Amino acid sequence: MPPAASYPAPRRIVVKLGTGVLTRGIGELNVERIAAVCAQVAALRAAGTEVIIVSSGAVGLGMGRLGLKRRPTDVTKKQACAAVGQSLLMQTWQTGFAPHGLTVAQVLLTHEDLRSRDRHLSIKATLEELIAYGTVPVLNENDTVSAAEIRALLRFGDNDMLSAMVASVTGAQHLFILSTAPGLVDLKGSKQIVPVVEKITPEIEAMAGGTTSETAVGGMVSKITAAKLAGRAGCGVFIASGAEPDIIPRLLRGDGPGTFFAPSGLPMEAKKRWLAYFQRPTGTIYVNENAVPVLREQGRSLLAVGVTHAFGAFTIGEVVNIAGPDGEIVARGKTKFGHDEIPAIAGKKAAALTAMYPLRKRLEVIHRNDLVLL
Repeated sequence: MPPAASYPAPRRIVVKLGTGVLTRGIGELNVERIAAVCAQVAALRAAGTEVIIVSSGAVGLGMGRLGLKRRPTDVTKKQACAAVGQSLLMQTWQTGFAPHGLTVAQVLLTHEDLRSRDRHLSIKATLEELIAYGTVPVLNENDTVSAAEIRALLRFGDNDMLSAMVASVTGAQHLFILSTAPGLVDLKGSKQIVPVVEKITPEIEAMAGGTTSETAVGGMVSKITAAKLAGRAGCGVFIASGAEPDIIPRLLRGDGPGTFFAPSGLPMEAKKRWLAYFQRPTGTIYVNENAVPVLREQGRSLLAVGVTHAFGAFTIGEVVNIAGPDGEIVARGKTKFGHDEIPAIAGKKAAALTAMYPLRKRLEVIHRNDLVLL
């Protein structure tokens, strides 16, 4: 791990705990481990570090209470498990923090909560207020109402993506993803844990694998994806085993086993992170080969002259992908034209657009302030 001198005490961290860390099997919480995590968090709080917890486990706990041995595939059964398990999960967290005089605050989120800009900002404000009150926010995906996400398999990914999004929204310096995995292991080479990842390359991604757990849905693939997102927000990510004693302070000191993913370059501004990672595009605008380098290298707005056609149904103000002639998605942004207008404006120069839309002040298809490169 990196030397301790590189890591002054962070102002704020996010700690994500997987189902395998929190339970001994289907439906049985590992209360001793939860108590140990609570003690580590309390010590960090006493040292001045703010902590937000992202906790999995509700569906697994519900499965145990309802007598299920395998993770159900039916959406309503998963939602029922989550509804039963979530209250048990929060009771356990409050019990663990009570000896330290700390109060937990439950926050349940869906992807739509973070997709809507107004709700996105509201969640950020709420979390800031909860932290100001001295509580420990405990977040989880709201599985009881996330039917669309579950059906489409577009869930946060065993809360890995949720934790990265929360770290991004709240400006956390570090994200700790604690699961049964000891870190990123180089299975094809040294068979050892990779201590530091400076940049997530195709070779690093090839080391990832899924999960075979009956209660978990994530794996190293989702953790690396989460590390990408958090890294773009300037957040360093630790992936380590939650079974290791005092793992959080050890990682902060630089002597804990695990993998550290370094932040990637300068942080992306908040609005562009929202566009890049918190949105599900409703369509795609295709551009010609001349427009791609203009967007990528010059940081310009997308103009109608560079547009060829569009796919999907979208209206003014919605977020869409921008793809080159080969279909590769190069950017994402908020469109100023609906899908039904694209055929008429595609390839048109500014003078022609002015004649077509004399009352519009701005005629960019996507303004550069509303556009982010991917």
